[in-house]
Formats: sequence, structure tokens, C-alpha cells
Amino acid sequence: MATSRSSTSPRHWRTVVRSTGEFFRDFATSSPARFAILIFSTLILIFTALLSLPAAAASGRQTPLADALFTAVSTICVTGLVTVDTATHWSPVGKTIIYIGVNIGGMGVLTLASILGLVISKRLGLRAKLIAAGDSNPLRVHGGPVNEGQTVRLGEVGQLLRTVALSTLVIEAVIALLLYPSLVWAGISPLEALWEAPFYSAMAFTNTGFTPNPGGLEPFADDYFLLTVLMAGVFLGSIGFPVIYSLSRHVWHVGRWSLHTKLTLIATVILFFAGAGAFLGLEYNNPGTFGSMDAWDTTFQAFFLSAMTRSGGFSVVDIGELYGSSLVVGSMLMFVGGGSASTAGGIKVTTLAVLALAVWSEAKGRTSVEAFGRRIPSDVQRVALSVVAWGATIVALSTITIAQLTKAPIADVLFDVISAFGTVGLSTGLTEALPDHAVYVMAATIFMGRIGTVTLAAAVAATSRSQHYSLPVERPIVG
Repeated sequence: MATSRSSTSPRHWRTVVRSTGEFFRDFATSSPARFAILIFSTLILIFTALLSLPAAAASGRQTPLADALFTAVSTICVTGLVTVDTATHWSPVGKTIIYIGVNIGGMGVLTLASILGLVISKRLGLRAKLIAAGDSNPLRVHGGPVNEGQTVRLGEVGQLLRTVALSTLVIEAVIALLLYPSLVWAGISPLEALWEAPFYSAMAFTNTGFTPNPGGLEPFADDYFLLTVLMAGVFLGSIGFPVIYSLSRHVWHVGRWSLHTKLTLIATVILFFAGAGAFLGLEYNNPGTFGSMDAWDTTFQAFFLSAMTRSGGFSVVDIGELYGSSLVVGSMLMFVGGGSASTAGGIKVTTLAVLALAVWSEAKGRTSVEAFGRRIPSDVQRVALSVVAWGATIVALSTITIAQLTKAPIADVLFDVISAFGTVGLSTGLTEALPDHAVYVMAATIFMGRIGTVTLAAAVAATSRSQHYSLPVERPIVG
């Protein structure tokens, strides 16, 4: 009996709690990638349970597991794809849960955890900086040393976290204030608009695309001010927090911008205009989309669609009515996605920029990849290639699996799968009609897309080992 009492003494429990805390701290700093997956998975399970509550559904009945799980994944991974209509299925409680979830997922769970630690302790220790660094730079997720100079150095992580918290609050508040008059003007009651304005604001900045009202954005198809504000919110969310941090410090000094900032902004602008031009040329005579619009409407909607296929997820036209050629263009834009360490998904625009520069350097016969007076090291190029290879593999396997399970047209399946992988949220209508087993496959695709192919690979890989020798060189034939 004495042994039993001593095993449950306060000192014993304090020891257990301390040991558990040390285990998680060591686990987080030794492998931020695996820690990120653990936290994401835990949050998804928590939000699945919350969305399964009868109070979360407008009908007052429990939501089926497949729908609750998929919505939780889509929420935490800031995607916006749905298997049930957001406006009509979920109650105010359910929509509030979704609103909280997208803000958590948008900032990044490791970043959010570090921000909370900063608020509570008033300081940021080395462990917390290492954890947050996994969100600010994918090259750090393996937990080993990073030799090259970084966009956001470890000593600047605390300032970056403050930028993340402040920019999220300020940008979402400003967008909500700008949206409120348009919502009221469109016929939404002033009281209801007080809720919908911040909801739309959060969905825009986090690049999610859930809509709280029936019909989505169709009632606002002619409100160019509201659509422009949403595009601005999507753009600010998609460029990434390191870019916002860099601009906040050197907004008028372009020469002091980091290489990452320059590549992100240039690639984003190029893809925005290229996508709009492609949609304009392909869809101008499509009666189901732009065919019934005048020249101004067609041009504006082409730019809006280009912005949303990059990761925004909002749509005015029926995606299912797009020509097959436009679906291919949209799939390409969704696969690329937004900036690194942003609320957007995809392989990231900097990945595309690095590969394009590598191809250009190879064509010019240069021995190194350079841009804006800086050399891009080989390890960054290898990561870029790995991201594309992993991303293409995930998309291919998911497309084949869902196509086999549903026997749906391959063009529709491919578009929705890439939308899931890129955490975009646009759909041809296929996702809402998926059977439960295909819903789980699509949810896994969203999860892998949001976690990031680099993070996923680093989490699965064994602990890195030093190699103190090199093998003989032999060149295989390539091309």
C-alpha cells in the first residue's frame, strides 16, 4: 500500500509531466518535420470531433465521419474543398469552428505554437526558434545543420513571428472593413455582414475559399470592388510571411530585398498575367463562362480566375463549364501555387523560379545558377527537384486511385486532385459527389500537399548520417 501511495504522490506526477515535456521538446527540435505532422494530425482529429458535434450542423444531427474529417482536413490545411455545402450544412457554431481552424492552419502550427510561447514567456529560446524555423524555411525541417545563408536567419525568427501575428491581424481586419459595405450593399443585413466580412477576410488571406452564404460569390459577380479586395487578400496571403517581413523592413529599398523576395514577387506577377492571358484567350467565346460577358467583364474575370487558381479558391464562374484546355492551364497554376512559408499551397513559385534559372544557366553553359548578383547553391536546386518529383508522384497516384474508384472523367479527377494537393479549393463538382472511400484519398492528398513534400520526405527519411567518403564518378546518359 505504501508503494501505491508513493507512486501517485504529487512529486511523482510532477516528474512524469516534466519528463513528458522534455520528450516533446527534444522531439520537436530534433525533427521539426515529424513534429509538424504530429501537430497537424492532432489538430485534424480535434476539429473532426468538433465538427461531428450535432451543434455544429444546421440540422442539429451529427455529421457523417467522412464529411466531418474531410472538412477538418480542408480547414486545417486551408484548402476550401468541400463534400457538403458550407453555407447550408454548418450552423453558426460549425462556421465559427471553421473560421478558427483556417486561421490556425494559415499561420502554420509551428509558427502559432512559437507565437504563443513568445506571448507567455516574453522571450523566445533557442528551442522555440528552431521549431519556428521549420515553418519559415523548408530547408530546416530535417533538423540538421543548414550551411547556406537563409532568407530569415535564426536570430530574426522572433521578429518574423511578430510580423506573422501582426500582419495576420491587421490585414484581415482591413480586408473585413473594406468588405463590410459591399456585403451590406448586396442586401446582406448589417448584423449578418458583421460576421461574414471577417469570415470572407480570413478565407481570402489564408487562401482557403470557404463561403458562408448560399451561392458563394455568384451574388457578387458584378461587384468589382469586393472581388478586387478578395484578390488583394489572396495575394498578400500567397506571397508568404518571409516576403511580408522583408517588405516591412525594406519596402522602398528594392536593392536590399532578399533574393527570395525578388524571385517570389517576380514569379507571382508573371504567373498572374500569364494565367489571365491564357484564360482570356481560351474562354472568351465559351457560353458557359465568359461568352456572355462584355470585353471589360471578360478581362476582369480572367484576372480573377488567374488569381484564384494560384491558391485562392474563390470562383465566380462554374469551374465545371471551363473548356478542357482551360482546366489544364488551371491545373498548372494550381500545381505551382504561391510563395514559400505562405498560406498558399503547391510546389511554390520559388521552386519554379529556381528550376527555370537552372535550365537557363544550363542552356547558357554556365557552371553555376545565378540571379540578381547571387549564386543559388546546389542543395537548393536539389530540394526544388525533389519537391516537383514528390508532388508529381502524389498527384499521379491520387488521380489514378480516385479515377479507378469513381470511373469519373480523368480531366475532372486530375483538376480536383491538383486542387487538393495545391490546397486551392476549386472544383469541377467532382469532390462533392465522391464516395466515402474516395473522400479519404482526397483528404490524404490535401494533407500531403499542405504538409509539404519536403517536410513529408524529411519526416519519413531516417536520421541524416555523415558520410566521410565519396564514390567513384560515372556519368549516365541523360536526355
